[in-house]
Amino acid sequence: MPSGPLFRDTYRPRFSGHETFPLRYGWLKKVYDRVAETEHDDENRGACWGDEAIARFGVGKNMVASMRHWAKAAGVITEPKIHSVRTTQFGRKLFSAGGLDPYMEHPATLWLIHWQLAAQSEKTTWFWAFSHYPAITFERDGLKKKLSRLVKDRGWSRVATITIKNDVACFIRTYVGRQPSRITGHDGALESPLTELGLIKAIGKRDGFRFVRGPKSTLSDGVFVFALIDFWNRYYENTATLAFEAIAHAPGGPGRVFAFDENDVADRLVMLDEITKGALQWSETAGLKQVVRNIEIDDEDSRLSWLPRSYDRLFRSEAARWH
Repeated sequence: MPSGPLFRDTYRPRFSGHETFPLRYGWLKKVYDRVAETEHDDENRGACWGDEAIARFGVGKNMVASMRHWAKAAGVITEPKIHSVRTTQFGRKLFSAGGLDPYMEHPATLWLIHWQLAAQSEKTTWFWAFSHYPAITFERDGLKKKLSRLVKDRGWSRVATITIKNDVACFIRTYVGRQPSRITGHDGALESPLTELGLIKAIGKRDGFRFVRGPKSTLSDGVFVFALIDFWNRYYENTATLAFEAIAHAPGGPGRVFAFDENDVADRLVMLDEITKGALQWSETAGLKQVVRNIEIDDEDSRLSWLPRSYDRLFRSEAARWH
């Protein structure tokens, strides 16, 4: 019996909002800056998404809507009221003037954005593809058919076939760069920053793809700890321990979202005690493989506090290359 958020009666699917445009370089920073400079106004929605924003961003109305969609989905901004747009604590941590990585120059930021998109069930295709798709390889049409079957089985009404087709196309373009051509050039081939993660690769001569499972060398310990605590807080908030099985295999968990094998998850978990200085501890007592927490996990500050070490190490590595 399938489990997870998609199979709850209260779940509301979403296959649209991006206007068929995948996330592009620079979009999150541009949206963050616009919202930050207008959020002193209690009703700044028009300033963020109206005609003034279209002129400011230099793109059309549909693309502004797409930029808004991605910034919300990535957790960079929020709309707490109908006419109000605000930056989030997560957004400020990354994209403010003194943020960790305002211009998305480091892999840690890309992994964080991927986590925000694929670990939370709001984006149905993203969540389902990483957490529920049963195979390593897939074809575009096969993915669309399986999602259509999910829609039918769950009784989700008002989801058109063309909507699913467009969402699948956008999903693939988010993670797989187009082949350079005389029309698109190399810039068009790398339209989404998440292609750099190498999570999905094109295979064969036709519309085939595969999820790239295994260790992720650019995924830092700080991002992994953030993701683990975020997952724990979302689904197991009241538990003092979290089973290896959940971390490795549960929908929305690090094992699924980061496309790890079991050994990759285990390698990360055995280092937790050292990495977190005892805040999280790996335990194999009495045959039970689990993580024990010695901290509160319902506070966003505590989750975000693990991120700076990832960037500190990255900045030191970059500096060493030039000295």
